[in-house]
Amino acid sequence: MSWLESLTLTSPSGFWNPLLWLAFLIIFAVIGYIIYSRGNRSYKPGTEQVKPFISGNAVDDVELIRVRASDIYWGLIEAMKGYYAVLMRMHTGDVRDYILWYLGVGAIILFILVGGV
Repeated sequence: MSWLESLTLTSPSGFWNPLLWLAFLIIFAVIGYIIYSRGNRSYKPGTEQVKPFISGNAVDDVELIRVRASDIYWGLIEAMKGYYAVLMRMHTGDVRDYILWYLGVGAIILFILVGGV
């Protein structure tokens, strides 16, 4: 058995060799560096180039156009308002409460699985 074969882990579904993965990593790093080196060199961070520009209009305040997660899920949250109201009342922000809920639900699931209910 050669030293290369001694590093190869063989299983019924395939093989794994760290040197092969290292070779692929180096090849992809070289390809990535070639792509990066051919990039546009006129880019300057912190200048007018990085300001938001929407449909030909300059935007002064980014906060006015930012789409928040609450905006994206507004319809879902509005449709399930009753469900979320209950959850918000249960939400305390205390980790001990979440651990208690986790243990309680885990105990119920274990009781159902072991008890055969």
